[in-house]
Amino acid sequence: MTISLDQMRSKLSVALVCDALDAVGFTRQCPRVAIRPWTTQTLLVGRCKTTLWSDMAHVDPRPYELELQAVDACRPNDVLIAAAGGSMRSGIWGELLSTAAHNRGCAGAIVDGAVRDVVRMREMQFPVFARGLCPYDSKDRQRVVDVDVPVEIEGVTFVPGDLIFADEDGIVTIPAKVEAEVVQRAWDKAHAENEVRDAIRDGMLSTDAFRKYGVL
Repeated sequence: MTISLDQMRSKLSVALVCDALDAVGFTRQCPRVAIRPWTTQTLLVGRCKTTLWSDMAHVDPRPYELELQAVDACRPNDVLIAAAGGSMRSGIWGELLSTAAHNRGCAGAIVDGAVRDVVRMREMQFPVFARGLCPYDSKDRQRVVDVDVPVEIEGVTFVPGDLIFADEDGIVTIPAKVEAEVVQRAWDKAHAENEVRDAIRDGMLSTDAFRKYGVL
């Protein structure tokens, strides 16, 4: 069974995906850091489009160069990952980049650092996840130093093209070699949890429900 991205968005969650990854032995795919949604509350699902950022303290001779190239190269259902090492030096993502990325079909952005223009991005309903907010512009403070390379957030590697999920619980990425199995396991557990929920609502004890369905 092939499960589409739209189906994943309608039925899955970061927690379900984490459980499915645990079941196949991948227990470290979700960074333990508060990267939270700032603009929407919907589940973000897509393919990693990575950018690696660095702090700077000098005049940038080519400001915004690689970040604009990365945004312009986005494809439908990409999720732009800004790996900035948790730096809060500036708001490296904002309204204009969101507009440009959205026009390319990008599904959203995940920033391991700070963003700005939250009110405008919220009006756009463009999904943006970040550690926090900073009103400073990135020019001469931070810049992209590489694109489309594996990047790390709190020790978790995000590989270009890998499937990524983000919601209010956190973010999680699925390595390509286990993607089909993990998505199917998460899908099956989502439906099993519905049965357990209904059984408990109808009066079944939680211990009996777990004994019968094996799902928690």
